[in-house]
Amino acid sequence: MAEVAEYTYKDFASDQEVRWCPGCGDYAILRAIQKALPELGRKKEDFLFISGIGCSSRFPYYMNTYGMHSLHGRAPAFATGMKIANPELSVWQITGDGDALAIGGNHFIHALRRNIDINILLFNNEIYGLTKGQFSPTSEQGIKTKSSPQGSLDTPFIPGELVLGARGRFFARVVDTDPKHMTQIFIESEQFRGTSMIEILQNCVIFNDKTHAAITARDTRDEFQLHLEHGKPMIFGKEKNKGLVLNGFKLEVVTIGENGITEEDILVHDAHEEDTTLHSMLIRMKAPEFPVALGVIRAVKGETYNNLVEEQVEQVRAASKFNNVDDLLFSGETWEIS
Repeated sequence: MAEVAEYTYKDFASDQEVRWCPGCGDYAILRAIQKALPELGRKKEDFLFISGIGCSSRFPYYMNTYGMHSLHGRAPAFATGMKIANPELSVWQITGDGDALAIGGNHFIHALRRNIDINILLFNNEIYGLTKGQFSPTSEQGIKTKSSPQGSLDTPFIPGELVLGARGRFFARVVDTDPKHMTQIFIESEQFRGTSMIEILQNCVIFNDKTHAAITARDTRDEFQLHLEHGKPMIFGKEKNKGLVLNGFKLEVVTIGENGITEEDILVHDAHEEDTTLHSMLIRMKAPEFPVALGVIRAVKGETYNNLVEEQVEQVRAASKFNNVDDLLFSGETWEIS
């Protein structure tokens, strides 16, 4: 094997001027991914970034890797084709809540269903930023925007629920205010074989500022962020004295040391559980009643689409009496015209 050069995040930064609004959460995401890639032990030419349309979709221009700015909502189709054509590539799809869940909703769920080995980073700022502030599929009901001046009547999607509904096998959630955590989750997503979907709660300072403030503000984040780790109890809070238990068929927040509750009573996170019941409960948790679950919520191994395609091709090739197109054309009844 060829020796892989040692990279730093600077090696993955392109020479293009980064043109997002000052204060946009996209800057932190960009730097987090640039810091993650050197940790993966792969050559720069092994990475491919594909985007659709939206503020997030400028991403490939800012990465010193192979990249493609594709069509609105169609990035999963491009990513699928690229991965099948060159299985050795590390393929990253960059998308937003509008690009992925509105015009791209169909492509999105089928990429998850197939479990093709790509990484999907979904920037969720709950608004259309590039087209100047219309409500998106994840906007809160009642939000007043340029396209809903009286308040949106739509029930918002919860991206993680779509992942589970499409039988997705990897779902994680991070916030743009924690670059170190983002970097670690990006590394874990690439190490997982299959479709890795990471929802990034990202702030749009212009059209939907502080939409995630309840869980990112310094004075509240400890109480409203639950950082999950496989095999560890679900404990959170500034004093690390709160946790989750099951009360019948529902989750409940309890305080360790009160009413006889000990750390032994707290639920232990199992990201590898095939059954989606508890993962679904964790995905739906919202502040202020619950903390918001962050980290890898689900990571369940399964056959990848690209591997299955490769196996099928090899099976057909082994059973075929034709080795090339010429063999096929000159088989059976043929004749020459002189």
